[in-house]
Amino acid sequence: MTRGQLLRNIDAARVKEAIGRAERRTSGEIMVSVAPIFWGSVEKAAQKAFVRLGIAGTKEHNGVLIFVVPGRKKFVVLGDSGIHAKVGQEFWEAVAAQLSEHFRKADFTGGLVSAVDVIGEKLELHFPYDAATDVNGLPDDVDFGL
Repeated sequence: MTRGQLLRNIDAARVKEAIGRAERRTSGEIMVSVAPIFWGSVEKAAQKAFVRLGIAGTKEHNGVLIFVVPGRKKFVVLGDSGIHAKVGQEFWEAVAAQLSEHFRKADFTGGLVSAVDVIGEKLELHFPYDAATDVNGLPDDVDFGL
């Protein structure tokens, strides 16, 4: 599937709504980025996007990126060190498996919304929202850059 096809098959408004809903329960940040096709390491590109989007700058290192490269049928779920220390590698693998299952069925919006919901629950558990200090530091929109 090309990036254009995915863009026609993803409801960015629903994904944005899921991100907003999750972030109202946590101090963590969640972002989704859909990249154009490129050659090279998807993992390295995800790490660059993590920095470019400002996720690496969260105060408690509790940001998460879902980085999708539809033209290569690949994605990366990348959690910063604060949340990774709390949930471990098995959690990220479970989220990736869930995304893969949805993506195989061409349920891209459902997969992203479901992944955001699961990630939001873990963030809420370990980094609950505090109305006195929390602000939405990053946009909830789906990023379509690289």
